[in-house]
Amino acid sequence: MSFAWPLALLTLLAAPLLLGVVWLVRRKRRKLAVRVSNAALIRAAIPRRSHWKRRIPLALMVASLVLLGVAAARPTVTRQVERSSTSILLAMDVSRSMCSTDVDPNRLVVAQDAARRFVEDQPDGTRIGLVAFAGIAGLIVPPTSDLDEVVDAIDGLYTARGTAIGMAILASLDAIAEHNSNVEPTGVDLSEVEIDPSAGQDVDVDAIPEATGPFEPDTIVVLTDGANTLGVQPLVAAEQAAARHVRVYTIGFGTTEPSQPVCNINQVGRDIPTDAPIDIGGGGGIGGGGMRRFLQIDEPTLQAVAKMTGGEYFRAEDATQLDDVFAGLPQQVETQTEQDEITVWFVLIAALLATGAIGLSLYWNRN
Repeated sequence: MSFAWPLALLTLLAAPLLLGVVWLVRRKRRKLAVRVSNAALIRAAIPRRSHWKRRIPLALMVASLVLLGVAAARPTVTRQVERSSTSILLAMDVSRSMCSTDVDPNRLVVAQDAARRFVEDQPDGTRIGLVAFAGIAGLIVPPTSDLDEVVDAIDGLYTARGTAIGMAILASLDAIAEHNSNVEPTGVDLSEVEIDPSAGQDVDVDAIPEATGPFEPDTIVVLTDGANTLGVQPLVAAEQAAARHVRVYTIGFGTTEPSQPVCNINQVGRDIPTDAPIDIGGGGGIGGGGMRRFLQIDEPTLQAVAKMTGGEYFRAEDATQLDDVFAGLPQQVETQTEQDEITVWFVLIAALLATGAIGLSLYWNRN
């Protein structure tokens, strides 16, 4: 136990002062008492328990003063508590392909449900931020420990055209840099990034150097069902994350047999006004090569991003697998020292002792 105001312990001198005053008063009374020859008769006239009845209230009052003196010094105790030191940026793909119904009822609904459960299961102190990306990437919720805010934002996601995985990683890095001084911002204005038409390039995962620690406790989790079609290439963004020692975990979601995307009214953007489910397939149909490539996951790129940054790539084809992936994401829990002030307990006990002393004194001297 330690004290915030140790000098206040000088108030403990009140206890011996009180005892000294009581001793002086009793000594003076004895000097003024009438001397009698038969002391035995006086002892017989005094009730047998009067001796300790006089001392119990005094002892209680002295103990109360001692506790108040300790309370004045504001005592604190040190305890070790476990807190999550992780800040997670959850970057979710909200491209129109997330309406594919190969996962019932469609990919986005299942992804939202899994993300919601993941957020709700986080330990106290975990900060979670949400980035949504389609043709562009935007920070929806900055990293916060108010998990209800994140859940509400997940429930409100809707789709748009395009898939900008690289921009999502950069947006997540900039969000981390806002609260972690060890992570420099990327300095990229995401609103002015030029469209890169060369998406879907072949990636040799074996040629990618594997990142080594130490890493920042902040992590990025990218969930996507397709390939990068707009903006910064994912590997370029991954280089930025690797340089800042921020791990990127990638999740490829969806089956190998994608079906026609069908969005419900809550999942379509404001550019498609309707009150009925929307079929957004078009083109050559689901059997056509163009549409199938649009819905398929670019696993080599996602694997390379994870390897380059020290993260890990996961594959999930249904709700159960996606829940397992989220549950397997790492958490960094560290032990932190916390100081708890316990002044109120000393004051409470002192008040009870003082009340007891006064009550007993009044009760025993009521006649």
